[in-house]
Amino acid sequence: MFDIPTTKEEMNSLGIKQLDVILISGDSFVDHPSFGVAIIARVLKDICGLKVGVISQPDWKSEKDIKKLGEPKYFFGVSGGNLDSMVSNYTASRKKRKTDFYSPNTEFGKRPDRASIVYSNLIKQYFNKPIILGGIEASLRRMAHYDWWQNKVKNSILLDSKADLIVYGMGEKTIIEIGNIFKNGGTIEDCKSLRGIVYWKSEMPNNYNFINIPSLEEVKKDKQKYFLAFKTFQKETDPLNAKGIIQKHFNRYVIQNPPQYCLTTQEMDEVYSLKYTRQVAPSELKKGYVKSFDTVKNSITSHRGCYGECNFCALTLHQGRTIQSRSPESIIKEAEIISSQKNFNGIISDVGGPTANMYGYDCKKKIELGACKEKSCIGYEFCNSLSPDHSKYIELLNSVEKVKGVKKVFISSGIRVDLIYKDKKYGMKFLKNLIKKHIPGRFKIAPEHADDEVLKLMNKPSFDLTEKFINDLRNEGKKLNLNTKFSAYLIAAHPGSNKEMEENSKNRIKNSFGFVPNDVQIFTPTPSTNSTTMYYTNLNLEGKKFT
Repeated sequence: MFDIPTTKEEMNSLGIKQLDVILISGDSFVDHPSFGVAIIARVLKDICGLKVGVISQPDWKSEKDIKKLGEPKYFFGVSGGNLDSMVSNYTASRKKRKTDFYSPNTEFGKRPDRASIVYSNLIKQYFNKPIILGGIEASLRRMAHYDWWQNKVKNSILLDSKADLIVYGMGEKTIIEIGNIFKNGGTIEDCKSLRGIVYWKSEMPNNYNFINIPSLEEVKKDKQKYFLAFKTFQKETDPLNAKGIIQKHFNRYVIQNPPQYCLTTQEMDEVYSLKYTRQVAPSELKKGYVKSFDTVKNSITSHRGCYGECNFCALTLHQGRTIQSRSPESIIKEAEIISSQKNFNGIISDVGGPTANMYGYDCKKKIELGACKEKSCIGYEFCNSLSPDHSKYIELLNSVEKVKGVKKVFISSGIRVDLIYKDKKYGMKFLKNLIKKHIPGRFKIAPEHADDEVLKLMNKPSFDLTEKFINDLRNEGKKLNLNTKFSAYLIAAHPGSNKEMEENSKNRIKNSFGFVPNDVQIFTPTPSTNSTTMYYTNLNLEGKKFT
């Protein structure tokens, strides 16, 4: 039985008169650990013991959907979905998309623009219950931020939504703490001391361990102040060394508590061992099939976090720079669950994370003291304190391959080429195994550009490394009698680039690849990335104007 109700009828069949928590999502509800709302629903239900329901893609123009499960005993949780709703709804040319893979039958128009704000304001019209925002949309808009779609600096989403709290980052630990506070008779006020929380006050907090960044009014008027505010915000992201942040918004103060501590391996294992049905909710399936489920239903998350710090990517701000890995035993158990499912085709589509070959190791200094605030682990330059080691990942993939019913194990997550070459002991062994067994069709590489000045701005390795990798890929493929093909992720019009750089990139790519790739994305300034700050301020990474 599907035990997380999405309709009143399902509540009745489960014998539930009132839910403790109702989660609102901009996506169709899929009870699978690749979907954030599913994880939050499961930890509240299976760990906290709360009665949880989900309302998917409610009609925001009427009361019928938002009221269909009644009033929760404790609070509403609101998420825009697995993606920022503006990214879901618009292309890089600001045109409305034609399809939405997170909606039944890929039907477009089922989620509003700025979904977290719209849903929260809708709840306020009919209920007097606390509202807690979560997910990537709220997480990356938690302080004053530049919004490309409106071409202006916007308030913290907390104030625009009129919600009570934001749980930022990966929220399991924090939401469990919140769930237990309410369960034990506490209130929303008792949650404001927790890590991983953003809230507001009308008076200036008196806390020496918090940093004041330039106010909303200042960052709206002065791009240099915006740059400084973002740089401080970006640095204070590691739970072992980050301070809290305060930003004045007119007559109120938005307060970001220090980040939540990373999940331990044991905690990660527990989160991924919960009773996910790995199915689309029955009420959603009646509306049509959810295409996004196809790509993840036979996939396994092996770890979280990414220290790649590509400047156009917000994953580091959301998941953190510390790698949090599951145990091999937990991953193998999940593979066994997948392989035992009806209609399993024998293929595990992915065993990975934001960057697949970061599994199982990290910088020892970072683990003990927290991530460095003034430099990156990898990027255009590579820190020697990091010692890549692919041995655990190789062993893991071999173990998953041996699970009964599994024929192939693919890696669909991104691979960092620089990590392969820096691992002198196991790097080439991993590459050979990758080519031989784990490529689903074309191998996907992510050079992003070929001009080294632009790559510095992106914090990506020199294109020399990509050229070396392409040669090795082809040579190793020939040795194995395989015609190894690849495709590439590329970004055009990144801040700081010009026509000459783009032309240089095009020619170098054509010569190296032997073909002109079609999959080139125009840079889109999404919330809270370094590259978006460059785009808005016209300042480079040192805070100097582009020439």
